Amino acid sequence: MKKQLFLYTCLVLCPGLLHAQRLSLHDAVTIALQNSLGIQIAKNNVTAAGIYNSYGMAGGLPVVTASGSDLEQSTSIKQEYSNPANNKTSNNASSNNLSASLNASMLLYNGSRVQNERKRLGMVEAQDRQLLSSRALAVAYNVMLRYYDIIRQQSYAATLATSITASRQKLDIVKARQSAGVANNADLFQAQVDLNTQIQNLQAQQLVIDQAKTDLLTLLTLKPDSAIAIQDTILVDKNLDLATVLNAIGTNPDITAAGEQVTINEYLERETAAQRYPSLSANAGYNFSHTKNAAGFSLLNQSYGPFAGIGVSIPIFNGSIYRKQQQVADINVKNARLQKDTLSLNYTANSVKSWQAYNNNLQQLETAKANYDLSGKLLALVLQRFELKQATIVDVKNAQESFENAGFLLVNVSFSAKAAELRLKWYAHDLQY
Repeated sequence: MKKQLFLYTCLVLCPGLLHAQRLSLHDAVTIALQNSLGIQIAKNNVTAAGIYNSYGMAGGLPVVTASGSDLEQSTSIKQEYSNPANNKTSNNASSNNLSASLNASMLLYNGSRVQNERKRLGMVEAQDRQLLSSRALAVAYNVMLRYYDIIRQQSYAATLATSITASRQKLDIVKARQSAGVANNADLFQAQVDLNTQIQNLQAQQLVIDQAKTDLLTLLTLKPDSAIAIQDTILVDKNLDLATVLNAIGTNPDITAAGEQVTINEYLERETAAQRYPSLSANAGYNFSHTKNAAGFSLLNQSYGPFAGIGVSIPIFNGSIYRKQQQVADINVKNARLQKDTLSLNYTANSVKSWQAYNNNLQQLETAKANYDLSGKLLALVLQRFELKQATIVDVKNAQESFENAGFLLVNVSFSAKAAELRLKWYAHDLQY
């Protein structure tokens, strides 16, 4: 009955809802995950990290290069020898120098720097996947919170609609008494003022609902002026356990990503330490050179053939730069561990606080439901007594205020309990929709 009165009142105030698209919680979260720009960016980061995650990027594959040149020259030559008969002078003599080479080099050893860098790149990709999961979890949580907030506002509007029905009934009773000559204009005016005030309150509440829907549409990356209808109730999961939540905090993608950052920094430290070790590389290739001169002592010079060799680079002294870089890298590892511990501590503390709010609101919820039912019965009883002249118009107004306050308290306690539940499931990486 109360829901029917609320829907009727909303349709009278907002005829556009007749054409609104009904939106469920599952649909809302699915749309948000598909349209979220932040999630698209996080997906691109995962793709980029996957491209980087290779032995080639770590420097573990051979490097092959080819080069070539063809140089044509015009040269004037004047050559004098001890035997004047051998003297030669040539103006604008042409010459050609053709050269080509194929080179290949491969790093054989550099203190396991390649292996550590390869593992670090794999860990960076894994961390980006965790950050994508974290982003999706945050989007789902925010959408669910907005969704249930709309239900909260609509539930309070339903309470106001029920109170308006009581005000209309009160006004009809006063009009009937006045037509019978047993009621004065003061009661009539007061009843009309009360009705108008409550209609205005419902209109103001409708604005709150409309703006809450706009906030939800923004999260869904949809047009803010789209018409949506949400018909749902707030059902609180009463079976959560604090110990289970605390044990599951380690699976939260934020905590996992923080742990992976520790590992990434450890690999960076090893890479930095590897700079202090000798580097051994193998080189091989093929060279070709062809030089042809129109004049001069050598008219043709051509050489070609393969080559192979081993190169060694030994760092001896560079101002202790590598050692200091390693020390800083070690500090970064310690900081990453401290950041993870801090995040875990904060999540644990916030989980306990959310559990306290969840547990407290569950205790209040039963009392709030009982008060709401009693205030509804009280309002109906006072209206009956008012019709029988056993209650005053002030008594009816007080009963209405008690009913509205009880309805407001009930929906707020329900929403607070649901919000605490969602937060606990967010920490435990267990949001379901």
